[in-house]
Amino acid sequence: MKIASWNVNSLNVRLPHLEQWLATFGPDIVGLQETKLEDSRFPDAALVGAGYRSVFAGQKTYNGVAILSRAPAEDVQVGIPGFEDEQKRVIAATVGGVRIVNLYVVNGQDVGTDKYAYKLRWLEAVHDWIAQELQRHPELVVLGDFNIAPDARDVHDPAVWNDDHILTSTAERDGLRRLCALGLHDAFRLHSDVAGEFSWWDYRQAAFRRNLGLRIDLTLVSDALRARCVAAGIDREPRTWERPSDHAPAWVELGA
Repeated sequence: MKIASWNVNSLNVRLPHLEQWLATFGPDIVGLQETKLEDSRFPDAALVGAGYRSVFAGQKTYNGVAILSRAPAEDVQVGIPGFEDEQKRVIAATVGGVRIVNLYVVNGQDVGTDKYAYKLRWLEAVHDWIAQELQRHPELVVLGDFNIAPDARDVHDPAVWNDDHILTSTAERDGLRRLCALGLHDAFRLHSDVAGEFSWWDYRQAAFRRNLGLRIDLTLVSDALRARCVAAGIDREPRTWERPSDHAPAWVELGA
């Protein structure tokens, strides 16, 4: 089972890229972030034509998440239960017996801002909810654009992306570590210790060509799935296409 996460940065713009990638990469399940579409405009029919069923929660211009799957999605949850939030950032569903939690984590703007405080509250709410989800669904994958680079290996310049910088601050990384302490494992790091492998590059300063990136798109597998995690990686190819998303898909493969 191949499971992927991709921040498409506007599904309206990137639908041809998504269709091409689905045909060539062939994932079984995909979590999308930043679809930036109201539900009435979601391209459900086009994705059915590509062989995928969709569940989604979107809003105009901002945010938006979806789960695409070859098999039917069941027990769909939108949003974090008990956490009031108008922003469409969370969707979960069970596909083929595996619980998929798709997150578009808050960016946070800058350390010390109101948006940063919101990010930390949001991460705390996600932690408490996923703790409950793991009790109900031991076979669980949490994926998405986390807007947090786990450690110094995951940034192009640790001197800049330090403990005081947004996306790498101490509190953000502590929030991610606390989430993983529930019994989740960074699938990429189960297979590679290499530094300099990124999933996001700014559009400016020729960042992709110069590999000035961050690894902020993650696939986390639960204890019950760790032994089945046979491969994981980042597919840089779509970032080379014309008018690409600034993110590349992150993926994990589960064996039988």
